[in-house]
Amino acid sequence: MSEELKNSPIEDFDWEAFEKGDTESSKSREELEKTYDASLSNIKDKEVTEGTVIAINKREVVVNIGYKSDGIIPLNEFRYNPDLKVGDTVEVFVENQEDKKGQLILSHKKARSAKSWERVNEALESNEIIKGFIKCRTKGGMIVDVFGIEAFLPGSQIDVKPIRDYDVFVGKTMEFKVVKINQEYKNVVVSHKALIEAELEQQKKEIISKLEKGQILEGTVKNITSYGVFIDLGGVDGLIHITDLSWGRVNHPEEIVQLDQKLNVVILDFDDEKKRIALGLKQLQPHPWDALDPNLKVGDIVEGKVVVMADYGAFVEIAPGVEGLIHVSEMSWSQHLRSAQEFMKVGDTVKAKILTLDRQDRKMSLGIKQLKPDPWETIEEKYPVDSKHTAKVRNFTNFGVFVELEEGVDGLIHISDLSWTKKIKHPSEFTQIGADIDVQVLEIDKENRRLSLGHKQLEENPWDTYATIFTVGSIHEGVITEMLDKGAVVDLLPYGVEGFATPKHLVKEDGTQAKQDEKLNFKVIEFNKDAKRIILSHSRIFEDEQKAEKRSKRANKPAEESAPVNNIEKTTLGDIEELADLKAKMAKAENKAKKAPKAEKPAKEEKPAEAPKAEEAKPAEAPKAEEAPKAAAEEAPKAPEAAADDAKKD
Repeated sequence: MSEELKNSPIEDFDWEAFEKGDTESSKSREELEKTYDASLSNIKDKEVTEGTVIAINKREVVVNIGYKSDGIIPLNEFRYNPDLKVGDTVEVFVENQEDKKGQLILSHKKARSAKSWERVNEALESNEIIKGFIKCRTKGGMIVDVFGIEAFLPGSQIDVKPIRDYDVFVGKTMEFKVVKINQEYKNVVVSHKALIEAELEQQKKEIISKLEKGQILEGTVKNITSYGVFIDLGGVDGLIHITDLSWGRVNHPEEIVQLDQKLNVVILDFDDEKKRIALGLKQLQPHPWDALDPNLKVGDIVEGKVVVMADYGAFVEIAPGVEGLIHVSEMSWSQHLRSAQEFMKVGDTVKAKILTLDRQDRKMSLGIKQLKPDPWETIEEKYPVDSKHTAKVRNFTNFGVFVELEEGVDGLIHISDLSWTKKIKHPSEFTQIGADIDVQVLEIDKENRRLSLGHKQLEENPWDTYATIFTVGSIHEGVITEMLDKGAVVDLLPYGVEGFATPKHLVKEDGTQAKQDEKLNFKVIEFNKDAKRIILSHSRIFEDEQKAEKRSKRANKPAEESAPVNNIEKTTLGDIEELADLKAKMAKAENKAKKAPKAEKPAKEEKPAEAPKAEEAKPAEAPKAEEAPKAAAEEAPKAPEAAADDAKKD
């Protein structure tokens, strides 16, 4: 029996009798249990309470919380407190008053966590400054131990200045403010920067109140970006824009300044409300244009470095802060459209001639083609009319080919001057860009810097020869190379000249239409040397043969069939075309005869009146001519009978 229980103020309970086992005169056992339970601490599960360390070994710590049994806690939960000893008071979390073995389950770690969470929330509400231990680095910041809770310290919240080395803070104890808590995920965010911003804000107000435009201050390079440099002026930041770092071209501020470098800067402008300060560095130096050689003039040759390239030209720095523009049109005498990158690149050192110089507006234009003689000054001597040369194809248009004879001397070959024989729709069918081509100078326009060139003129005009070969009516072999809506293009073998045949002249003897790539004979039905045109027909070949055959048959008929009847040549029924023509003439004559007598009645007795009679005689005899074949046919069988009768009479 513990001394504590014996000394409890329960006067009417006989402890000696209870120890001897004599309980008859004592209160009931139930009353004893109630009395015993009332003497113990009143604790509940899942609550934090205080306990006393009563024993420590290598693995465990025994803690008495005034309960009927003591609790055991792993020693590693007290590793933050290496000086723990028996008799110390510690906070514990009651996980379970009695497990399956009847043991009280306690946790010092959970007690610290629960208390710490309450403590952190109180610090956030009261804006309290707390201390924390920086344990290690993590992505984007640091991990800080605050009241036993791991809190996150973002890199941007460590200091007002950008941090370049996070490792120097590991292992340090610093002051923080709790700035954010996520209750759901138990996340805590702390800030050290928030502690010093209030002080800086007051400093900024004092510094800005004393600022004046044109004032020169000393500052420290705090941060470098692609667009400028941030300068710490002693509690307030200012920005030097990249264009205000130097009078010359600056690709990146790192070319001019370094981090933590101390500089003298001039205040260009500032904003009281937004607390923005614009600073300048180049303004502390004289403008380079003011120091430019006063003897420099238009026409002088200067040397400089290419600092900027653009499609339209290049900027050349001839002195620090003094630049001139070489337009792409001033880089070459050639009128062929090019890019400035074909002539130079950034970093190149070039010589150029000053074309314009404006000191007031600080502008200068330069040229490099002026360092070479203009090829058009001696164009007529170097490229006279009818001279032959080799050029390089530079560009195509629908109407011709642009070629370059040399740098600065371009010319045009019209599409009609590419070939004597071929019908070229686009120059790309004849040559390609970058290829060499032989040309002949046809015309020079020195004033407009134009050359008219020809390629076909290097060969004799074959149309003089074709005029003797492709005579009208001559037949030649050809291949259909292209079918069009209006006809077909025919390559006449082996001359390489093209002719044209319309659809009706492409009908074959069997009635089918000729097709592409088919080889046939063609008859020339038209030849035009000036227009370089040959019109062909395949159908005309067999059509003319059929007509010739008909004429041959008519010419070979027996003489008696063609004997005259009544002074009119006998007409065969097969000659349909001549018969139709004869009928038309007769009808026309008859119409004239009917109209003529009516108009001439008053002058019937005069001599001219006899003319209608002569005309009337013609239509009267005409039917006889039509009846002549019939009469001849009727008389033909009678001739043998008449001959027989005469024989009898004899």
